[in-house]
Amino acid sequence: MTSVLTLADVSVRRGAKTILTHVNWTVDDGDRWVILGPNGAGKTTIVQLAAARMYPTTGTVDVLGERLGRVDISELRTRVGLASAALADRIDPSERAIDVVRTAAWGMTGRWREEYDDFDNDRAVTLLNVFGVGGFANRRFGTLSEGEKKRVQVARALMSDPELLILDEPASGLDLAGREILLGALSELARDPFSPITILVTHHVEEIPPAFTHGLLLKDGGVVAAGPLPEVMTAENLSAAFGLPLEVTADSGRYTARAAASNR
Repeated sequence: MTSVLTLADVSVRRGAKTILTHVNWTVDDGDRWVILGPNGAGKTTIVQLAAARMYPTTGTVDVLGERLGRVDISELRTRVGLASAALADRIDPSERAIDVVRTAAWGMTGRWREEYDDFDNDRAVTLLNVFGVGGFANRRFGTLSEGEKKRVQVARALMSDPELLILDEPASGLDLAGREILLGALSELARDPFSPITILVTHHVEEIPPAFTHGLLLKDGGVVAAGPLPEVMTAENLSAAFGLPLEVTADSGRYTARAAASNR
């Protein structure tokens, strides 16, 4: 298999604080990864490295065959679709939903002087429809519900037809219906062999979409476990990562976790 993303002995430090410690991780073509761990585990830092928005302090990061520090970073970023809270904060709430999506084709977060052809317009509408928000295409982004905003952001991340798609906590803040609609759409995307390699970050095992294949479990900036989801999503591994004895169940590709009986 072709490696799409490789972190080799990567550490990240900011001042006296170590955020990641000697992380080794490889994502291959066709993989669908979930990054899971408690607050402060290093998930957001991994996302920043994978999206070519941060450099490691030590070690090497290769994204889509290009090594960070030896490549035109602006060109590389156009090949990576990203949806994150930090990016969402840069979107003008007065932008229409369709423009939030279309501007990703130019790597922008708002309209300026750029022009769009029929292909761009059709693709933006199609993506909004895929995630169930096509009816809100002309609504201002700031008037959308949290769930609607999340789905517009995922559509935006796919606009440029990226080779790598990174979704940083896309279900955060959603109610039950919003979460299930989003996870259903992500599962369909994951099953499509022509969809981009996908990395999804979450705090919660219940937010892992069916059809995702691999998991990276982090704690305190280090790797607890990495590999096929059934091997990673064990009570032993999750208990170690979250510092609490847990019971883990799996049903039809969905996971749940709860405190072990002796800790309730």
